[in-house]
Amino acid sequence: MVDIITIETTSLGDRSYLITDGAVAAVVDPQRDIDRVLDLADERGVRITHVFETHIHNDYVTGGYQLARATGAAYLLNADDEVDFDHETLIDGDVVQIGDDLSIRALHTPGHTPTHLSYVAHADGRDVAVFTGGSMLYGTVGRTDLISRAMAEELTRRQHRSVRRIADLLADDVAVLPTHGFGSFCSSVASDADGDDGDEMSTIGDERRANMALTTLDEDRFVELLLGGLDAYPRYYVHMAPRNRLGPEPIDLSPPVEADAVEIQARIHAGEWVVDLRDRTVYAVDFLQGTINVELSDSFVTYVGWLVPWNVPITLVGDTPEEIAAAQRQLVRIGIDRPAAAAAGGVDAYADGGERGSYRIVDFSALAAVRRGSDMPAILDVRRDDEWAEGRVEGAVHVPLHRLERRMADVPTGEVWVHCRTGYRASIAASLLARAGRTPVLIDDEYDRAVELDLTTTS
Repeated sequence: MVDIITIETTSLGDRSYLITDGAVAAVVDPQRDIDRVLDLADERGVRITHVFETHIHNDYVTGGYQLARATGAAYLLNADDEVDFDHETLIDGDVVQIGDDLSIRALHTPGHTPTHLSYVAHADGRDVAVFTGGSMLYGTVGRTDLISRAMAEELTRRQHRSVRRIADLLADDVAVLPTHGFGSFCSSVASDADGDDGDEMSTIGDERRANMALTTLDEDRFVELLLGGLDAYPRYYVHMAPRNRLGPEPIDLSPPVEADAVEIQARIHAGEWVVDLRDRTVYAVDFLQGTINVELSDSFVTYVGWLVPWNVPITLVGDTPEEIAAAQRQLVRIGIDRPAAAAAGGVDAYADGGERGSYRIVDFSALAAVRRGSDMPAILDVRRDDEWAEGRVEGAVHVPLHRLERRMADVPTGEVWVHCRTGYRASIAASLLARAGRTPVLIDDEYDRAVELDLTTTS
């Protein structure tokens, strides 16, 4: 009896998989913190013999290379992948035997990348699942513009054909198990940007009815729809594939060097990023001036990786060592290997003697009440371009969060009320504004509430 265990990495919107016959196991697209995979194999009492990559990843540093080294497993990639380490190669149609009654068949499914492979698991005389990586996702497909903009149209056409090929080859009851698509910006349907668990499961039959590549028969129309719907993706992505081609080194999750309040303030004055992990509503009440609030959540690593200039030292501050450790684990997944320093114990400990700040928190009801008066405040919308195009608060200025530091001059002077879709990105923006000497007011509310209050327009 074959068992497939999903390993969620909700902070990146990705999934890895362990498939086992009860004695041996294979792993597909493991994340860099491989202790989770090793612990799972130990719990199941199985030996990992094979590690498969669907593609050279653009959104995280792989754990596949180190997992194979740690277990002695075969490490399998497309024969056309150019990497700087020893591995075993696969081409379309190759079959790898895993144990007595479990095999994996490689399918070349280009689109997300030119060399992308999907893997069909066969057991008990039938195909039971297909690991689709960044090819067939739930209802959609992996984005096709991460390799190069020049290749995007051709890769989109190949993506359409690849997903249709998967559906043509497999029966309706075969489980579809993608790596991306659960909030990942590797999906062609943009993440909600504040965390999205996505659908729990799907089959080939489900995808025949719902997947955009299978319901859009005309290839030209598919290209138009997919490329027309793509928006920005985190800028740290550019560093991931080169790191993965080298064979990523082991991680070190030991606690960072502890910093006292004097050192924290010195790092701020040096232009480094000191990231405060506390809840956004707690941070707004009392914070050390110059820190940036990126609340520890499933969206944390996406926005740290997106906003912090690459190789700028990062110091983590918060209430507990456990918070620091959780943030550190998220960061290693995108190649930020060691925080420069860390400080726990709360703001009174790491801000001792430093300049403190605070700003107001409101909701959209407060904005509605102010609008009925004569003094309409300046409003800053930090959502993405595609969100803005669908509707916006009337009178708002739009600067997407990932462009805010470079476009601070476009932000109105004086008090600025800042919002996003849920309050998460707005809280980061508010702390950036405060660091720049501005006066933010955080709208910590759902954008849907603004729609209900008739504060929005689509024109």
